[in-house]
This record gives sequence, C-alpha cells and structure tokens, in this order.
Amino acid sequence: MRPRVGQMLASTVDTTAVVVVRCPDGELDITCGGAAMAEANGPGPAATGTADPDQMGGSLLGKRYADEEHGLELLCTKPGQGTLALNGVPLPLKSAKPLPASD
Repeated sequence: MRPRVGQMLASTVDTTAVVVVRCPDGELDITCGGAAMAEANGPGPAATGTADPDQMGGSLLGKRYADEEHGLELLCTKPGQGTLALNGVPLPLKSAKPLPASD
C-alpha cells in the first residue's frame, strides 16, 4: 500500500482505525493484528480478516504510533485489540515532547 497524509485506514480484524499523519513516498506494509489495513471508506470495513494471536497487544485511542527510521506516524482514532505494525514490526508509541521549563 502507498499511504498518503490524511488517509484513514481501518483494521480488517478488529475495530482499530488510524489516520496517517506522516509517511514516506513509497510502498509500506501497514498491518493491525497481523492483517493488512484497508482504506476506510464510510463506516469502515467489517472485521473479516484473521488475526495473529501474537499481534493482539491493542492500540490506544488518541495515541500516536511512529517509526522514525521509515518516517511513518499514525494517529489512532478508534481503539482495538490489534497491534499496529509496519513491515511486520510493531510500531512503538510516540513519546511526548518535553515542555520547555518556565523559570
């Protein structure tokens, strides 16, 4: 899949949905629960895929998942049981930027 900024993706194995915040120009394999994510048109695709039990760590509402090496960032808009992954590697939560000290 060739993601683009602003694209909405939905899981085919659970209720997870994300928005692409940042992405490189090229083909990426973005999965949730071990199954490829699909473009969300309307209410989103039904959960018809088969989940990988090892990829069911969950995704959290409002959290950003990022891979700095590839330049991918996803914002979770609907939580679910599946783990978000890029090319088979689980995406870590993006850490918050520290606020400047006010002295």
